[in-house]
Formats: sequence, C-alpha cells, structure tokens
Amino acid sequence: MKTISAKATDIQVKWYIVDAENIVLGRLASICALMLRGKHKTIFTPHVDCGDGIIIVNADKVAMTGNKMTDKIYYHHTGYPGGIKSVTPEKLIADGKGDRIIMKAVERMLPKTKLGRGQLTKLRVFSGPEHTHQAQNPEVLDVASMNSKNKRSV
Repeated sequence: MKTISAKATDIQVKWYIVDAENIVLGRLASICALMLRGKHKTIFTPHVDCGDGIIIVNADKVAMTGNKMTDKIYYHHTGYPGGIKSVTPEKLIADGKGDRIIMKAVERMLPKTKLGRGQLTKLRVFSGPEHTHQAQNPEVLDVASMNSKNKRSV
C-alpha cells in the first residue's frame, strides 16, 4: 500500500455549473464547498488545491427553510466605533445582491487559510441565469437530483 500525495502538476480542474433556483442554501453550499476543496476526488490531498471550479446561476432564487429569509441576519463591522451593520437575505435579494448570500455560505464552509481563500477564487456566483464562463466548458451538476431534500417547491 502506498499513500499518494497529489502535486499541483497532477491536478486537472473541471468546471461545473449549478442552477440554484429553489435549492436549499445550506445543502447547496456544502456540496459546493466539497467540490471546491476536491474531496470528491480520489487524489484529494488536504494541503494541495485539487478542487474543481463551480459556476452558480440564479443565486437570487435560492431557497431557505423556515423563516430564515426574514429572520437571519448577516453582520459586518465598518471598523469605526459603533459601526456594526446588519442586513437580512430578503433585503440583499431586493437590492440585487443575492449572490452574496451563497458566497458567504460557501466561504464559511471552507478553511480559513491561504489555501481556502485560493479555493474560493474558483467559485463564481451570478444572480441571473446568464454567466460569462462559457470558455471553461462547464458540465451541469444537478444538485436537486442528489437528494430529495435539496429542492424546495415554491
């Protein structure tokens, strides 16, 4: 038995496209984080970026269970005293920034290291149905058919 450690030259990056319409946010984010890290590959090595690229379209139509669309709050701080700001997912989608919801969810599931930040650069999120990455020849990744709980009916 040999343990094979992947090198950067051994990695072949594939691109996948995911339609986020009516897909539950947490389930989508966990699948995307797994693909970005490369844990679905047999050649996975924890200290090497061996993940694939993910393109997500229709990010503003992502589903959330329960009352999270109105009750969940995203906080950030401006850096000034008393500068804490908050926003709900409902407000982000209304402002046309629905892609930030998925970006934050996936970002928080990746390692908080240089490697994790590098893996996050292979995630592209678009609010509408069009994307600008036709040159990568993405394959369709059907998240809804992976598990019946992944999709919510409206």
